[in-house]
Amino acid sequence: MDKSMFFHGIPLTYLYIQYPVLSSRQSTGHRTKEQSEDRKHLIERFGLEPVHLLEYRRHDYGLQDCLKACFGFGDVVFAFRSVPLPMWQISRHEIGVPALSLHRVRWIFVLRSDYQKELQALFPTVPIFILRKGNGKFCASSKRGNAY
Repeated sequence: MDKSMFFHGIPLTYLYIQYPVLSSRQSTGHRTKEQSEDRKHLIERFGLEPVHLLEYRRHDYGLQDCLKACFGFGDVVFAFRSVPLPMWQISRHEIGVPALSLHRVRWIFVLRSDYQKELQALFPTVPIFILRKGNGKFCASSKRGNAY
């Protein structure tokens, strides 16, 4: 694992709306009252609602932590080696950027093997890891997409 990695979880259906650039301005779906208040606070603080990413930190907030949190937001998790500036610290493990090109993605993680073909069409050179959850941790299944 690289020293700096950033993770973002998104539902596959929203990926097609956002592709090829993640931006909160393109967000769809219904927001809870808490999400709407969080959005308002972020706009007041930064002038926009940033794209949220979790920052991997060895021995503090590792791969399993990032995957668990990101799969809570969507069924596709993207990992990036770097993100563009400006970058804002939103919380201890969360950063935000105005927008993020999906051409920067380093790895893709999914729990459903049937997503592999669709994702490979969009990201032909990016390793796709098909994961399963066992003993409370995410592990690579025997099928690893194009990760070989």
